[in-house]
Amino acid sequence: MNSHYQQQLEELIAWAIPDSSNADLLEAKALYMKFVGDFHEEDRCFENYMTCFLEYFLFDRPRQPDNKTPALAFYEHLLRVDPRKAEEARCFTETVHGLFEVSKCRTHSIVLKELFSEASFEVTDRRSIWGLNKKDILEARLIPFHGDLLFSQSFLMHPSEVSDAIRKEVRRWKKREPQRHPRELTWDCARRLLRLGRYKQINPQRVYEFEAS
Repeated sequence: MNSHYQQQLEELIAWAIPDSSNADLLEAKALYMKFVGDFHEEDRCFENYMTCFLEYFLFDRPRQPDNKTPALAFYEHLLRVDPRKAEEARCFTETVHGLFEVSKCRTHSIVLKELFSEASFEVTDRRSIWGLNKKDILEARLIPFHGDLLFSQSFLMHPSEVSDAIRKEVRRWKKREPQRHPRELTWDCARRLLRLGRYKQINPQRVYEFEAS
């Protein structure tokens, strides 16, 4: 992870969450668990889901009373007090989150296709070349930073044997339910992955039977 990006992120977190008992944070976590399921410390992927939640809280969820995400509010705060730092923090208001398919694996980058929009993104984060293969499907968040496109710290990899089922469900949503927001399917897949982690004896294809749910 880019160390300069990490420093900027830590400043955003410290500004947005002054203490862990923050009422808005706890309310947001309860809401997020309604979307993806209740995850607990004994879950093998607990840290991944906590990171996904934190990024949802920072980058996606409008807070009250100003109806702005913490990332946007932080950026506007910096515009008033330190415009130079504000320009760097603007990246947090421009993240791209969703389900991606690996299109190409290159030596120093990886090309992803967002499944709903079919938009293409080239991620230059060096971590991106580790453990990913063409046609893999993952939930990720992309951060534009200093001319590069980086992976955020949240990362959920779906089993390769359910990739076709996810692609089929995306096509079904686009054709029959175009009014639904893509993040609903992203969360649905995250819920299924959480369930799969708890019941390893179940065939992944059974867990990802979308039309049966």
